[in-house]
Amino acid sequence: MGLHSDTGPVGGHAVNPAAVLAQPRPPADPPAARPFLVGALEALCAALVLAILVLLLGGVVARYVFSWPVIWIDEVISMVFLWLAMLGAAVASHRHEHLRLGLFVDRLPLPARKWVETAALAGVAAFLAALLPQAIEYARHEWPITTAALGLRGSYRVAALSGGIACMLALALGSLFRRLRGSAELLLAVAVVLAVAGLSWWASPWLQQHASASMGLFLVGFVLACLVAGVPIAFCFGIGVLSYLAFATQVPLLILVGRMDEGMSSLILVSVPVFVLLGCILDTTGMGKAIVDFLGSVIGHVKAGMSYVLLGSLFIVSGISGSKVSDMATVAPALFPEMRRRGNKPREMIALLATGAAMADTVPPSIVLIVLGSVAGVSIAGLFQSGFVVAMVLLAMLLVLARWKARHEQTEGVARPRIGVVAKLLLLSGPALVLPFVIRSLVGEGVATATEVSTLAVAYALLIGHLLYGGIGLRKFYEILVETAALSGAILLILGTAAGMAWAITQSGIVQELSAILTTLPGGAAAFLGVTILIFLVLGCILEGLPAILLLAPIMFPMARKLGIHDIHYSMVVVTAMNVGLMMPPIGVGFYLACRIGGGSPDDVMPAIWPYLLALLAGVVIIAAVPAISTAVL
Repeated sequence: MGLHSDTGPVGGHAVNPAAVLAQPRPPADPPAARPFLVGALEALCAALVLAILVLLLGGVVARYVFSWPVIWIDEVISMVFLWLAMLGAAVASHRHEHLRLGLFVDRLPLPARKWVETAALAGVAAFLAALLPQAIEYARHEWPITTAALGLRGSYRVAALSGGIACMLALALGSLFRRLRGSAELLLAVAVVLAVAGLSWWASPWLQQHASASMGLFLVGFVLACLVAGVPIAFCFGIGVLSYLAFATQVPLLILVGRMDEGMSSLILVSVPVFVLLGCILDTTGMGKAIVDFLGSVIGHVKAGMSYVLLGSLFIVSGISGSKVSDMATVAPALFPEMRRRGNKPREMIALLATGAAMADTVPPSIVLIVLGSVAGVSIAGLFQSGFVVAMVLLAMLLVLARWKARHEQTEGVARPRIGVVAKLLLLSGPALVLPFVIRSLVGEGVATATEVSTLAVAYALLIGHLLYGGIGLRKFYEILVETAALSGAILLILGTAAGMAWAITQSGIVQELSAILTTLPGGAAAFLGVTILIFLVLGCILEGLPAILLLAPIMFPMARKLGIHDIHYSMVVVTAMNVGLMMPPIGVGFYLACRIGGGSPDDVMPAIWPYLLALLAGVVIIAAVPAISTAVL
């Protein structure tokens, strides 16, 4: 998924990948309206990211250099991490960086769009206001629990939930207050939210007696309505689950807070903000551009050479950043001008950029693989080993298609670089080129965990970036830390509310019914894999990567195990199918990200991307049909 945040010139414009991720979105508040709360939150978030980095690095050095494991570090990191997730989510709320679907809202006339955005904001504020007392109560319940090493109260850690919710609520109310100048619009929006809540409360006795209808109304109807209205996906899930529990069950709302805590607190997920930080450093120092320049010097002069360079760059750069947006924003500015000069059509370039980013999403480190391993209980080391091979299969499919499309390309006027130029570029890019292979080998061979490797990779990138690529100034580094916190918070809040929704779906009993149907399909495991591909193609279009995985992994993986499908094999089918869906027009979020980064019109690019998507889909079918592709390297 695209989750990094830095700027780079594309087509003469500065592109912020985080901004692209959330596009289209409401405009940010002007500097004059910037609340003091936001400045304090950003400073605190930067300090928390830095604290996690120092603690992780200190733990690695203590364990591997001095053979002195510090047993209390995990307890402190767990506490700091949850605070980072919730406060980072609050910063992301102010920056409008939470992932949302704006496809429908932004096609409305301006007055209607403003009203829908106000209603969406009012719905988010109502959700946060209802959840805040439950989060406070949850912190009170955690007070008797203490950590093993330091004896810290559990309330100190989970108070992050109430603190983050309170900050997001304050920011939402502040934004609503600034809309008072359109008081009629605001009053109508609030009235609609109150009317929906009141009607649900009035119908509560009936809803509690009809479980299936209630689940369909709240967990499907409410979620889809919020999604279409442009409510951020994390809050779509939260609103659906909170409404379902409040109006259709006798289950205490405290359960939702507990599930959010569980979904966000796994120590495996600590590597997410660290890899986000790594991607930002990669973009800022120019290490990614050095890789692109070297590949261009080696194969850029052959037929379809620039297409090969584009795909190869995405493959390698993805192994450093773990993020599709960062990958595309790094590679496109470096290659697109030269590709245009050689006569490549912009729509073909953007189509290849989008599908190349989808291809490379299983190259370690992949945030999607880390999250999948966490929620489905699958070995991250195994996912990293397999992901590299699976990406090579998809890469081969795209390379063949790119070569066929370039069969009439003229290369006579393209000069081959001198060996001295190639050697100089190799020397410059070498330290960056080895990083993805080091990450893969250390995690895959079990030498270090994904979290430990991500920390070492950040330290390495900072050192090499300072020595070879000009380094990062303190002010820029502070901005990177804040951006890392905001993007990580946006990801982790989705994990939290999706965990709550997955629990609600499981408790409803529909999973058992679905399992009985899917595990008895004619064709057995092959039919189940085919259904899986279709499901994740569709959900990849609608929900983007992480939400789709978080909702369905706890449901689908037990079925796959029952049919004897290997966890790693099934994981690769799920992730690759989801990535194809992510780039599939007219809804796929990734498709619009690529168009924005590449500076092309979606209507123009849409016809060009289908052959590449079909090539990827053929690769997915091959991966599903041949389990050895995913499991042979384990």
